[in-house]
Amino acid sequence: MAQVFHRSMNAVSRIMVFGLPLLFMGSVLGGSIIYRSGYITGRGETVDQPVPFSHLHHVGQLGIDCRYCHTSVESSSFAGIPPTKTCMNCHQQMWAGAEMLNPIRESYKQNKSVPWERVHNLPDYVYFNHSIHVAKGVGCVSCHGQVDQMPLMYQSKSLLMEWCLKCHRNPEPNLRPASEVTSMTFKPADYVNPETGKKENPETGKPFTQAELGKLMKDKNHVRNALTLTSCSICHR
Repeated sequence: MAQVFHRSMNAVSRIMVFGLPLLFMGSVLGGSIIYRSGYITGRGETVDQPVPFSHLHHVGQLGIDCRYCHTSVESSSFAGIPPTKTCMNCHQQMWAGAEMLNPIRESYKQNKSVPWERVHNLPDYVYFNHSIHVAKGVGCVSCHGQVDQMPLMYQSKSLLMEWCLKCHRNPEPNLRPASEVTSMTFKPADYVNPETGKKENPETGKPFTQAELGKLMKDKNHVRNALTLTSCSICHR
């Protein structure tokens, strides 16, 4: 009987047997990388604003506390966008004639809000409450990054579900005293033990590590267990 397939088909069959699985795995890996990239999540991208507000200047250089502008962060799910009056508290005196602040002055004159663009956007089906995170000792820097080093604000984290779950499964690395939640420079070793008045862990006689401080804050602030914090109803309501 005559040969049905040419010998070259042996090479083709080998390529199909070994190449297709590699191609499939490569596609899955590539898709995973793209899904987590800033192209999809928006991580690392600055958003054009009516006024180029600099957190580097206001927070890092002037030392303005987050709560001066985001007034409802401790009591509401929404951190709050500062009204124009908050800007004008300073800019009626400082840089009062700066051209870049024209939108602020016009907003104040016309009693209309400045159309700021959101930087951190979550899907409508995700419930996030700023106040509970602040109350439990999650620092602003954990989610928003080092805003004191950002000339223009950008999304520092992916905000993907897997990123949220990583913290909900193991919150200790992100916990700190409530008094230090808005600090951009706080370190575990800076924590002063209220019982001794010293910067040391009474169990070790050395400054606290983040693991030690996180465990202490988890117990002190009554942070729930991982099973509860990873329940679907926590974020999807």
